[in-house]
Amino acid sequence: MEQREFARQLRQHMTESENKLWRHLRARRLGGEKFRRQQPIGPYVVDFVHFGARLIVEADGGQHNGALRDERRDAWLQAQGFKVMRFWNNEIMNNLEGVLSRVMAEVTECPLSPSPSPARGEG
Repeated sequence: MEQREFARQLRQHMTESENKLWRHLRARRLGGEKFRRQQPIGPYVVDFVHFGARLIVEADGGQHNGALRDERRDAWLQAQGFKVMRFWNNEIMNNLEGVLSRVMAEVTECPLSPSPSPARGEG
């Protein structure tokens, strides 16, 4: 399956915790910052990304508990200049404000990069 089609399917079938987090990120409740959801980056599709801050936010269920696949994925994304934050689904569902404040702290800490992203086919 082509990656853009896969990302589209993921957007249509988001988990409850992904939907809850996305409602807040989409509404730009984090100081007006822009996030994208289910975004293809290189060979992967990430849950949420802020390209200016080079920040990826992942909502993880139990299937991600120490998975080698996730370690390889994170290493590749970090090599592309992204920081990856992972939150357990129950953390998003039970402590959304804490999750949002940690994400906002990361966004404000990162120097915003206006440069195009080759991983997204820009530049």
